[in-house]
Amino acid sequence: MGVHIIKMPDIGEGIAEVELGAWHVEVGQLVKEDGPIADVMTDKAAVEIPSPVAGKVIALGGKVGEVLAVGSELIRLEVEGEGNLKAGSAASGAGGAKGANGVHGTHGTNGTQHGAQPAAAVVSSAAVQHTAAEASAAALASALSSGVSTQSAARATAASPRLHESHTASTSAAPATSSASRAPAANQPTLVRQPDERPLASPAVRQRAWDMGIELRFVHGTGEAGRISHADLDAYAQTRGTPSSTIQARSGYAERLDETAVPVIGMRRAIARKMQEAKRRIPHFSYVEEIDVTEVEDLRAQLNKRWSETRGRLTMLPLLIRAMVIALRDFPQINARFDDEAGVVTRYGAVHIGVATQTEAGLTVPVLRHAEARDVWSIAAEIVRLAEAVRSGKASRDELTGSTITISSLGALGGIVSTPVINHPEVGIVGVNRMVERPMIRNGAVVARKMMNLSSSFDHRVVDGMDAAEFIQSVRALLEQPALLFVE
Repeated sequence: MGVHIIKMPDIGEGIAEVELGAWHVEVGQLVKEDGPIADVMTDKAAVEIPSPVAGKVIALGGKVGEVLAVGSELIRLEVEGEGNLKAGSAASGAGGAKGANGVHGTHGTNGTQHGAQPAAAVVSSAAVQHTAAEASAAALASALSSGVSTQSAARATAASPRLHESHTASTSAAPATSSASRAPAANQPTLVRQPDERPLASPAVRQRAWDMGIELRFVHGTGEAGRISHADLDAYAQTRGTPSSTIQARSGYAERLDETAVPVIGMRRAIARKMQEAKRRIPHFSYVEEIDVTEVEDLRAQLNKRWSETRGRLTMLPLLIRAMVIALRDFPQINARFDDEAGVVTRYGAVHIGVATQTEAGLTVPVLRHAEARDVWSIAAEIVRLAEAVRSGKASRDELTGSTITISSLGALGGIVSTPVINHPEVGIVGVNRMVERPMIRNGAVVARKMMNLSSSFDHRVVDGMDAAEFIQSVRALLEQPALLFVE
């Protein structure tokens, strides 16, 4: 048997380091040749790394979220034959590997170092401590239920690590006390007295309890010697013996002190870096315009009624993209990318539209290429295909790069106005807000119209405010007279 080390491959495009997004294997697992072992993240895409050989995983090169350099050790496999790790470097090489817990040193599957306590001993020690802790908790619960005082029970749980062997006997030997002599716990759910036990209460309280249908033996008295007052009856009537903390939790007003630390890794880290870079480098300005989409919605309904079965169903998004394509013919400075380090703006004849798509991992922007050469049905079909690809994690790097302008829509959650962040290094993004039906004045009459806002952002270094406004007004005119979308 030999050891085969798989190093982080060169993803291309001059990338020197990548983030470890996910492991598909674990230490001790058998890996097939060409089987997936890990996902790595670049600034542009997620890439699945396959195994070039078959073998057994003996060490992983890092934790999820770590940034690894190209050429560094990704994973170590035990393989048939000699492997690619030379015998002379086996000892030193093993010392540089990471175990399953990602800690440097010579590791087995539990990550222990040479000279450290053996794995079996560590597990046994942990198991003993866990068993003792469980036994102590059981002893405490048993002691309390049998009437032993809290202090005695606490001393019993701390008495010996071998408590689990003797706590039953010690509990059964504890002197029993009557329920009447025990002080009720602060949050005791229901105080139960013996049927023949007469609780302390005034005749007026007893009469009122009778009228309210309350058995006094269930009521906790707060007065001297447990005397029940009218206030105790009122408290019991409200909660019926349920602890106040439980009632508070049920009402939704209970205090919470829990905290959850969520590492920003993988796709979320890539999104955070992208947004930070865009806001740091680009002076955004936004422009919002209201559009009457009644006519284009009626046209969409007619097109779907006639051709949805043969050509596919249209949403508003393909029609919006078609309007953008036509408008960009007159505003090429918006269909562009700005290299601010080189000081060069590149304008594109091709319209490669990034379509912001929400996935479980976060917001992803697949690219609808050559929208200028597609009709609305082709655009709709490509949007569906790209959305399925990114949501299933199968989108290629080419499908996630190269956009020249982006469109973002939150659908029914779109709100009234938004301020979308430009997809750097582009210079413009069009945001689609929610469509609503509102009363509008047309030809002196109040009529119901379907209205929608477009909230767009532009890079003010290269796009003037007048150009941005005229571009959006051109999109508006096309959508309000939708026949123009089909005229070349």
